[in-house]
Amino acid sequence: MSVLLIAGSPSEHSRSSALLDAVEARLLQAESARRLHLDRLRIRDLSPQALLLANWGHPSVARAIAQVQSASALVVATPVYKAAYSGVLKVFLDLLSQTALKGKVVLPIATGGSPHHMLALDYALRPVLQSLGARHILPGVYASDAQIPKTEQGEYQIGGDIQSRLDDAVNQLLTESSGSRLLPPGHFEAVPFAQVRCSV
Repeated sequence: MSVLLIAGSPSEHSRSSALLDAVEARLLQAESARRLHLDRLRIRDLSPQALLLANWGHPSVARAIAQVQSASALVVATPVYKAAYSGVLKVFLDLLSQTALKGKVVLPIATGGSPHHMLALDYALRPVLQSLGARHILPGVYASDAQIPKTEQGEYQIGGDIQSRLDDAVNQLLTESSGSRLLPPGHFEAVPFAQVRCSV
């Protein structure tokens, strides 16, 4: 299983990148980490001119598209500006083919100045991910600036509530991506009727 972590912030250090770091740490700690291949794509590192001119042949853009193609799951992190995801992420997603996310599981995560922007995940980002053919888009994780305060050392500190939601999101990502669903105790997998055998 391969997971691509996409950093959609135009800034090198940001709250959305801190969330992405936290997701990466959880994936590495997971029991399945031995069979997990993690890759990271920072859109801000791609050629700005190639992105704006939709130059698919540029080495940095071609490499980024190949990273998306080879991943079985994606974690897309973005800051929210004016009730929408970042412009650099928008430009990159516009370069992807209409079926670029076909068969993939996607976990969207975002940060914004206030709780009022949390619906940007569902109303702005999710429709685009669906249009690219994502197999399953997991419930997103949104954090406001107050939930990721800066320490005196200039580091971002993720609050306990967000930490818990990230735990749940990563567990769900691993479950959905592996194709195995966890059943509640006392429940069994459904058996197709054609496989039912009776004896009298």
